Amino acid sequence: MNTTDQQSVCFNDIRQAASRIQDYVLTTPAVPAETLSRSVGADLFFKCENLQHIGAFKARGACNAVLQLTDEQAAAGVVTHSSGNHAAALARAARTRGIAAHIVMPHNSSAAKIAAVRGLGVEPRFCEPTAAARAEMADQVAAETGATLVHPYNDPHIIAGQGTATLEFLQQVTDLDVLVVPVGGGGLASGALIAARALQPDLEVIGAEPAWADDAIRSLKAGSMQPPERFDSIADGLRAPLGSLTYPIISQLIDDILPVSEDMIREATRQSICQTRLVVEPSGAVPLGAVLANGSRFAGRRVGLIISGGNAELDVFARILSSSE
Repeated sequence: MNTTDQQSVCFNDIRQAASRIQDYVLTTPAVPAETLSRSVGADLFFKCENLQHIGAFKARGACNAVLQLTDEQAAAGVVTHSSGNHAAALARAARTRGIAAHIVMPHNSSAAKIAAVRGLGVEPRFCEPTAAARAEMADQVAAETGATLVHPYNDPHIIAGQGTATLEFLQQVTDLDVLVVPVGGGGLASGALIAARALQPDLEVIGAEPAWADDAIRSLKAGSMQPPERFDSIADGLRAPLGSLTYPIISQLIDDILPVSEDMIREATRQSICQTRLVVEPSGAVPLGAVLANGSRFAGRRVGLIISGGNAELDVFARILSSSE
């Protein structure tokens, strides 16, 4: 698709973010998934953001946002709302700069992700698991404390930081035919699209979204942002709706978004762990689920998959691996 003339983030922002955060994040490996490649008849490569600091790509955007605060802004701290990975990422970034972090989390966030935030010295404030409730409480905290709101995805600095994952990936693995990226709020997908269109314009970029959290698919079909209809997908990191910045980027630049069923998300998580020996959370396995469910579309191609994270409770992994769900 054609690029937009008025994007909130440009490729130069991503390049600058890569330079800014290089001492604070890891260059994660790009791993060929040989066994899975043979089973699906395609050459699969995993960009392992599950091996990033805090176990997710979110470390990139959070660091980029916090490092660009003025001294005056930093003194008042930061606030965000998040189901988990961005919460931990912002808590870590704030700790790195020595400033306060205030974290709002839905009460149904995974125990592992709540523990990660507490492990960084921040006690979350809990809210109802809706976009409106999350935003309302975060705004209230910002008003009380003067902290700067760092949105989990609808923020130019966050989008630029997340785009550094694709910048790295396309430097590590050349001549990909297609890139598959998970879609939740759209920060990772937006950054991936901007980087991909600049570095490899003909690369097919496909989003992968839980069928139970399909607001992005419905938004593209409707031509306007559609609200989520449920909040119970096992891929908890992808339950958020698109934002006012991410929707235009995705709607104009993405080639397609594929829905992935809950059963296929579990199967992809199981395959990721058993076949690649990587700890991949359900949200991070959604791109593989899209490939497994649409094998003929990817057959014979070089396919890059961004594995967004590896954080989930042990009992979730145990249930998935035992096929008891």
